[in-house]
Amino acid sequence: MPMHTSSAEISRSDDAPGREVIISIRDLRTVFDARIIHDGIDLDIYRGEVLALVGGSGSGKSTLLREMIMLQRPDAGTVKLFGEDVVGISEAGAGRLRRRFGVLFQQGALFSGLTVLKNVGLPLREHTRFDDAMIDALARVKILQAGLEPAAAGLYPNELSGGMIKRAALARAMVLDPEVLFLDEPASGLDPGSAGSFDELLLKLKDMLGLTVVMVTHDLDSLWGAADRVAVLGGTRLRGVGSMEVLSASTEPHVVDYLAGPRARNAQERQWKRK
Repeated sequence: MPMHTSSAEISRSDDAPGREVIISIRDLRTVFDARIIHDGIDLDIYRGEVLALVGGSGSGKSTLLREMIMLQRPDAGTVKLFGEDVVGISEAGAGRLRRRFGVLFQQGALFSGLTVLKNVGLPLREHTRFDDAMIDALARVKILQAGLEPAAAGLYPNELSGGMIKRAALARAMVLDPEVLFLDEPASGLDPGSAGSFDELLLKLKDMLGLTVVMVTHDLDSLWGAADRVAVLGGTRLRGVGSMEVLSASTEPHVVDYLAGPRARNAQERQWKRK
């Protein structure tokens, strides 16, 4: 795969000098009918980090993710991806940027009539001119990288366990060698063991491939075990951004409500024991 380049100026963050800002959100406002979802969201996401978006139900986590991947347009503000404002971007420009990121949707979103191999190879068929043999070969590499056995390539989605579906969807999200992975509830529906294994795989791939990861999650173990920083949404605004160690000491009510309590403390203790 060719290396991606951009003519856009590289953005740097005043909060973290020297770190490249790969996604920059400023003054974001989103309104559904008469309901305000986001009102003045500012957020920088750095190259090479795992950032988790969290918050209560209806806080706008998945909406913010959809705005980053150009599936939804905000009512005001800017969303810059790789230095380019995606709000109002042309279809050609959006297609070019979409080749630089991959998306894992909440339930995997695999096509039921296609094998794992064909599901994983689908983005290559849409965005490249590779022949079938090359596409299948590249898809098999990603299937292995996602932690599936070679035999899984010939299975259909209804023959897969929940964990296997997530890994197959991850392989498809990685097949274009993206710079950024967007994950919507990657641990949803998984037992604790499978969710923990997925987190470990994600960190391994991040280090091996130099990925930036943005994920929406409710899984407190993932927040402690996989996220470099966590962004807490609540009441239409961003209420806190930082490591779990920093946020766990916050007195901001929305942050306390989400991260305090027995489940959060148990997740923290489990991660300390693992480390």
